[in-house]
Parts: sequence; C-alpha cells; structure tokens
Amino acid sequence: MAKTDFKSVDEYIASQPDAVQGILGLVRSTIRKAVPGADEVISYRIPTYKLRGGAVLYFAGWRQHYSLYPASEHLVAAFKDELASYKVHKGTIRFPLSEPVPVKLIERIAKFRAKEAADRAKAKASAPKGR
Repeated sequence: MAKTDFKSVDEYIASQPDAVQGILGLVRSTIRKAVPGADEVISYRIPTYKLRGGAVLYFAGWRQHYSLYPASEHLVAAFKDELASYKVHKGTIRFPLSEPVPVKLIERIAKFRAKEAADRAKAKASAPKGR
C-alpha cells in the first residue's frame, strides 16, 4: 500500500514517480510565488496552502494528471475560457501530465483563491456575533 502519512510537501513530492516530481515541484513553486504568505502543510494527505488558518488551495498528483482543488463555481466562471481545455468536475481542475504546466494560469488561480479566502475571512470577522 502506498504511503499516505506525509509529514511535508517535500516528502509528498518525493513519493511520486520521478517523471511527476518535477511537474509537482513546478506547481508547488508557482503556488508559493503567487501566495507567498501562505502556510504550506499537508491536509487530507495532500499539499495544502493556508492563509490565516483557512485553506486556499490544494494540489495532488495522480497517474495521468495532477489536480488543483477547490474549484469553486465562481473560480470556474472567472476562468471559463482558460479552463475550457481541462477537465473540471466537482470542484477539481485536472491538468494532464503529458502537457506543459500552465504556470501563468496556476498563478492566477492561486491569487484568485487567496482573494476568495481573504474575502471570506473579512466577511466572517465583520459578521455580527450571535448569542
């Protein structure tokens, strides 16, 4: 059975096939550059980026693709044209391993998700406290 109790993103990436490690490394560096203040952790057994305790973006490697999560309806609508050639289903964006990593698109998605997370945190902070 494959190892699933990763302690770090380095460990997660190292567990992937050699051909996939470089791709996931590029995805990782793209997200870190786009959201430099995010904490990098393992959550749900995959690499996760959090701001102020809230999840911004997850990624995972698979046999034929790698995925970004979550893809909210708002995100999918905002990137409709750019995501048209990728499989988007149930909050997941799938990128084929056989194609070049769309660095600029991933960077923009990460920034978009960071803004969504910040907006959620701001709305939560300003919501009236009930008893």
